Amino acid sequence: MKNFEGDFYFEQEKFYRLPKSEMVNPLNQLSRCETLLRQLLQEHGLLIPIVGNVVFINPEFSLFQAPLNKPLILPTQLNRYWKKLNTISSKLVKKQRLIAEKLVSLHMIESPYKQLPSYSYDLLRKGICCVSCASFSIIVVGKKCVCKNCGHQEMVSMAVMRSVEEFRILFPDDRLTTNIIHDWCRVIGSKKRIRRILDKNFDKVGGHRWVYFK
Repeated sequence: MKNFEGDFYFEQEKFYRLPKSEMVNPLNQLSRCETLLRQLLQEHGLLIPIVGNVVFINPEFSLFQAPLNKPLILPTQLNRYWKKLNTISSKLVKKQRLIAEKLVSLHMIESPYKQLPSYSYDLLRKGICCVSCASFSIIVVGKKCVCKNCGHQEMVSMAVMRSVEEFRILFPDDRLTTNIIHDWCRVIGSKKRIRRILDKNFDKVGGHRWVYFK
């Protein structure tokens, strides 16, 4: 389920936000989730068919060139989709109850991966790492970040957004500002460029020098 807002388009198996900003493809996320759920069920001897869809719930979302052969449900299709589900008449059987009970019993309220080493902003290395080889040998050439180590190229906007997500995970209580992301990315020379990327992807809060993004 995605709450994207704005104009997007699908081209050559890639997902973009207009005018030309590549996004993480939700179809890839769907495929991974289906695989993990299928493996989980198989581990417990529960063999049932899985039908997955990417559901876009925001009425302000548009997807141009939406492929007909992909499991996508757009905002304008939601009402018909719910009506179709409601017409399916079925009675819960013992196997379905067992599956539901097993999933509830496996639910973890506390994450087992919370044990993190202590760290601080000042002690962490700044810069954008290569998505391909994890090197920090990144230079900016025009609209792309180029890795001097492996040659991989990535749009600056995509590289900055990856770094933003890293920052938000590491410092969830810190405000997202142009200055902090400019310092965090380090290789992007222009603060205006950072601000434009944040403007396109987040909501602006406050005014003048007190502006931050959510």
